Amino acid sequence: MKAAVYYSPQDIRIEEKPVPEIGDDEVLVQMKACGMCGSDLMDWYLKPRAPLVLGHEPTGLIAGKGGKVEGLEVGDRVFVHHHVACLTCHYCQRGNYTLCERFHNTYIEPGGFAEYFRVPASNLQVDTLQIPESVSFEEATLIEPVGCCLRALRKASISIGDSVAIVGAGATGIIHTILSKNFGASQVIVSDIIDHRLATARKLGADIVVNPKKEDLKGIVHAKTDGRGVDLAIVTAPSMEAYRAALDICSKGGKLLIFAPTLPGERLEVSPKELFFSEVQIISSYSTSHLETRQALELIQQGKIHAGELITHRYRLEETAEAFRTALESKESLKVVVLGGD
Repeated sequence: MKAAVYYSPQDIRIEEKPVPEIGDDEVLVQMKACGMCGSDLMDWYLKPRAPLVLGHEPTGLIAGKGGKVEGLEVGDRVFVHHHVACLTCHYCQRGNYTLCERFHNTYIEPGGFAEYFRVPASNLQVDTLQIPESVSFEEATLIEPVGCCLRALRKASISIGDSVAIVGAGATGIIHTILSKNFGASQVIVSDIIDHRLATARKLGADIVVNPKKEDLKGIVHAKTDGRGVDLAIVTAPSMEAYRAALDICSKGGKLLIFAPTLPGERLEVSPKELFFSEVQIISSYSTSHLETRQALELIQQGKIHAGELITHRYRLEETAEAFRTALESKESLKVVVLGGD
């Protein structure tokens, strides 16, 4: 079978690999669509493991099943989560599924950017979802990123009436915009340096959009919040400048939600004295669990997340290198999806 192998963001090779063999409690999936995540572009994160096959937002058809697999049949349409928790450890018992050791050691093989991939028993049992006919394979690739945003907003305890600022209007920034309105935010302010992304954010629910290269973000936020700042500032851009800007627009008692990692070694300077007296909270949220993926699928199926409007570029598996170039360089890209064969 063909697989797109990552050596670096500028070096993606289509190579022949054996179709994975499956065990009695596993399935083989023919990839139909797989979304590209921002983490697929972080070479500092991926370089120690390269070469490898990326792709952790996959959907497809079950092409083979082990003899012990129940409840799924060959031909079923599925979304598969690449990481799943054990559900029993210290972290899982406290609902911190993404901190579970097994969560970080469960993978689909070889990855979503391949013609076929193996779903281990743990992933199959905990977080493989059947896709209803009303949801396309492409739309279902948004289950994982929508789940990540759902979990983040719940960790931040977003409330009805909150003012929200989102710094970074990529795909997850816009998903946060849509979900914040669904959760009852009174106003959502979205900041980005790319006007095309701001236009999409406005179309999909942002009340105010700001290009900080052209406008004063802090001044606009304070003007729209009676000088307080926002109740919740979410950073989806992996930039220290973005984090400094977000912290600067938090209200007293507000929250800064960390949703994107920066380069190793970078540090955000924070005054404990100022945090103490302002009672600003800093909250981080990584990935998603089996709880949110189900809710994400429901939101997509119900039309509350217009997944198709977030997909701006589609490429065949053989064109994965071009897909990476687009995700890295295009100012008009939001969600890039790699498509499998018929």
